[in-house]
Amino acid sequence: MTEPTMSLKKLQGKVAIVTGGASGIGEGTAHLFAQHGARAVVIADVQDEKGRLVAELIGLDRCSYYHCDVADEEQVKAMVDWTVQTFGQLDIMFSNAGIVSSSDQLLLDLDFSQFDRLFAINVRGMTACVKHAARVMVERHVRGSIVCTASVAGSRGRNKLTDYVMSKHAVIALVRSASQQLGQHGIRVNSVSPFGVATPSTCAMLGKEEEEVEKEYEGWTPLKGIVLKVKHVADAVLFLVSDESGFISGHDMVIDGGFLA
Repeated sequence: MTEPTMSLKKLQGKVAIVTGGASGIGEGTAHLFAQHGARAVVIADVQDEKGRLVAELIGLDRCSYYHCDVADEEQVKAMVDWTVQTFGQLDIMFSNAGIVSSSDQLLLDLDFSQFDRLFAINVRGMTACVKHAARVMVERHVRGSIVCTASVAGSRGRNKLTDYVMSKHAVIALVRSASQQLGQHGIRVNSVSPFGVATPSTCAMLGKEEEEVEKEYEGWTPLKGIVLKVKHVADAVLFLVSDESGFISGHDMVIDGGFLA
């Protein structure tokens, strides 16, 4: 990928946190943030080996790995405070960490132990990231940008994956409410809702290789000849955290090739 010129870099001098940054959409976005001039990118994840490797690939002078289980609010708070103490500021929070149902959860067969674990990460964890990023932005009078990863599942019902669908509806509700409350501080809050992306976690869930998953997903959207990649989602996140989207808040950016239409 060609490095943007200095005049085209959109995040010059910014400090960003990317949760779930060790793989998939988070990893791709962390790389893109660094390419666009972010002074520091903090990758937060529980996949320590992968997270440290991504930080090394980006460059340890610009990227740090921080172990954080977003389901634990105290760990989220500690991560945010460490970022500010280490780099002096926080401008961007990409709250991306999330999991997919381990099984096709039907309502009548709902396993609440699985339900609680998924909500702890996808909803409580997402909320903790927004809360604590906003806390330090308000304290330091930073007109920051927060982006959450939702899903097209958050805009429709499904006949399975009940817990996952519910969690992504909750993320969009979080973004809309947070944008109303934080706008007075100049903080923008948005979400991205991708269609299916063949990330490592998705492939593992489906038990298929990346090429198989992409071929399957390609048949579900009206936009032919192109497959949704991590890069497409990362580009959307970059737009939403940059000054180019300066008057956009409370918005869910759908990246689905016309699927919902």
